[in-house]
Amino acid sequence: VCGFSRIIIISIPPAPRDPSCKSGRFTSLGDCCALCPQGYGVAVPCGSSNTECEPCRENGTFSSTSSATEPCQPCSRCPVAEACTPTRDTVCAPQCAPSHYLHVENGSSSQCLPCQVCGQGYGAVTPCGPMDNTVCQRCPEGFYSEEKSDSAPCLPCRLECHEDEVMIRACSPVSDTLCMDRELQILKRTEGDPRKEHPKKPPLSESEGSASPSNSSEFLPPLPDNSKNIIPVYCSILAAVVVGLLAYVAFKCWNTCKQKKQLAKARAGELGASPEGEKLHSDSGVFLDTHSLQEHHPLNKGKAHKAEPRLYSSLPPHKQEEVEQLLEISSHGKDWRCLASQLGYEEEAIDTFGRGEAPAHTLLSDWAAKEGATLEALCAALAGIERPDVVENLTGPAEASSVV
Repeated sequence: VCGFSRIIIISIPPAPRDPSCKSGRFTSLGDCCALCPQGYGVAVPCGSSNTECEPCRENGTFSSTSSATEPCQPCSRCPVAEACTPTRDTVCAPQCAPSHYLHVENGSSSQCLPCQVCGQGYGAVTPCGPMDNTVCQRCPEGFYSEEKSDSAPCLPCRLECHEDEVMIRACSPVSDTLCMDRELQILKRTEGDPRKEHPKKPPLSESEGSASPSNSSEFLPPLPDNSKNIIPVYCSILAAVVVGLLAYVAFKCWNTCKQKKQLAKARAGELGASPEGEKLHSDSGVFLDTHSLQEHHPLNKGKAHKAEPRLYSSLPPHKQEEVEQLLEISSHGKDWRCLASQLGYEEEAIDTFGRGEAPAHTLLSDWAAKEGATLEALCAALAGIERPDVVENLTGPAEASSVV
């Protein structure tokens, strides 16, 4: 006997949806999904369980709407006009002009400011950016920076010159190592000079001797002649030397004429003050100055005191050399420098005399060209620096001489 069974399917109607659910979403059990308010994002979406929310991070994420599905959104990164908040995205500011950056004050207000420029010897550790100012740092050893920039870093120096170069200047924070070719074209003779040495040809090997002429060093193109470029430089240097020589000759002629005039004036005054002064001439061309012979005579001492003071320039050359040699020798630090200070010379002029080969001669020659350069004034200055040995040499008897 065959039996029949019945299968009864019972359908359960779904739970009625709550029309007042604001999210419009329901859990699997029919509960209304909760909304995450502004400033909160969905951590676990609504499903088998209700919605789970989490607060947005300050200056990191935000949520400006209430939602049951949207998580917190990341804040926009841009030049800030108004900072990001948990309920509002970043308000971007307009871009600044080149070489400017946006400076934000207190996280709210902002303004464009010019970027700092790193000077020579300094490089940009942090270059100028839309929101960052330049950070400069002095170039360390082995690095340099020759330009002023708001973005260029320090560059590494050239370590050494090539074998065919010579170092002119070592590396410094403001300049790279400077090298120069050992054989410059300006140091070579021009093509028109017959003394120019022709470069020696390297010996050809057997394989090279059989090669075509195009491979020989004889057919290499000549090097360009740059000697014409330095002609103006040579002309300028030559003109400067000629002008300097002319100025020196003119000064020496003027100084000599001035000394001769002073000497002639002193001679005329001495001859005019002495009634016994006379000049003897002879057919042989010998000139005797009897006044100089009578000046130190014992019978004429009274008359010599009445004559005008004698100039230092009227002393015989050998007497001047003796005085200069005594002044070159320092006596307890009282040498020609001390005399120059006593005669009224400044330190700068004294140092200038000291750079010469015969400073005492230079000092007395310069002083003799001035007004009032008499033996009495020189003796007074020597007495002031306590050099009686030089005074005794000046006042000692001078040998009479005749000029042919």
